[in-house]
Amino acid sequence: MDTIRDAVDDPDTLIEAGRQKIDWARDHMPILATIEEEFTAEQPLEGLQIAMAMHVEAKTAGLVEVLAAGGATVAITGCNPLSTHDDVSCALDAHPAISSYARRGVDETAYYEALRAVVQTDPDITVDDGMDLVHLIHTEYPAMIETIIGGAEETTTGVQRLRAMAADGALEYPVFAVNDSPMKHLFDNIHGTGESALAAIAMTTNLALAGKTVVVAGFGYCGRGVARKAAGQNAHVVVTEVEPRRALRAHMEGYTVMPMEAAAAVGDLFITTTGNRDVITTAAFEVMQDGAVLANAGHFDIEIDLDGLEAIATAVTEVREGVTGYTLADGRQINVLAEGRLVNLAAPVALGHPVEVMDQSFGVQALCVRELADAGTRYDPGVHPVPDGLDRRVAEIKLDAEGVAFDRLTDEQRTYLDSWSHGT
Repeated sequence: MDTIRDAVDDPDTLIEAGRQKIDWARDHMPILATIEEEFTAEQPLEGLQIAMAMHVEAKTAGLVEVLAAGGATVAITGCNPLSTHDDVSCALDAHPAISSYARRGVDETAYYEALRAVVQTDPDITVDDGMDLVHLIHTEYPAMIETIIGGAEETTTGVQRLRAMAADGALEYPVFAVNDSPMKHLFDNIHGTGESALAAIAMTTNLALAGKTVVVAGFGYCGRGVARKAAGQNAHVVVTEVEPRRALRAHMEGYTVMPMEAAAAVGDLFITTTGNRDVITTAAFEVMQDGAVLANAGHFDIEIDLDGLEAIATAVTEVREGVTGYTLADGRQINVLAEGRLVNLAAPVALGHPVEVMDQSFGVQALCVRELADAGTRYDPGVHPVPDGLDRRVAEIKLDAEGVAFDRLTDEQRTYLDSWSHGT
């Protein structure tokens, strides 16, 4: 399969535009800049082939270039057909150590052809956002597993899938759950998803949040961030949950908690953040108000049952760029943003998480790739937490870049905390 430069008209113009986007992002990513200096000097990834399936946009490009600076050869494609920025993809593909197969708006067949092209580079390490590479390698290229050192997974959905795979005894190489590291989920999931999802919704609809009822499906880290940011814009927030402790937490934090079918009757804007399927279904569509807006900030395009919605619609039209209107028999219209895909990356004007947030997440990714290169053989097949020292180091780099000083434990304090013999 051709890389993107061979597949588009006028790649040089795209390369220039993509380089401008990447350079802007890189100027605001001090963590990756610090790691890149070390990687350039030490070449810890020399001779390694890295396969990546991620959202191919400017911040991701920073991570890819840092890995290449460390001596790796990198092949990358998208993890969502609508999240690729073709100009960024072309700019990456122009790098001598990077091949990019990602193109925006491809169909399912082309999407998987690109994944296979990346896998066929015979990787030593995989970096995923959603686990599609790991799944493809295990199901279609199992002979490769013997030489793969390990992988890293970026997002909640991917970690959930990996854990299910490991529980079935099917995961045959080690993968770091980057999503679960504090420097990722406490910032990326809460602040990144919260800010970027609401920004994309606002730019796509040009509608206000203030005074509206916003229904947030799921109260994990992403849902918590969306709820907090929506409340901060003076929306009335309703939370739906299936996990009783998270539902209780939402209640104790002041949100209205109710089942989806009840929330469907009162909501103006619905945002799914669960990573699961069939979160908003026909039972909800049947009671929604005219003009209700639906967006997905979870992962795959299965959180909103679009097949069920289309089945009860009398007409389906594009009512605004990035907004599909489903007209029902009684005249009500339900509006779905970005075809039910990740709204913060797939909407017409969608830039993903803020640069500074992704600098933290991708700093963790870069150090995990180095850990695999340095010590991957120490890890058994399965899902592994990010080593705490790596996560702390990313925080320290960020604090230093921000000029923030903080206290350190004394030797006596550390001894006390590590001891079990001290009583009252």
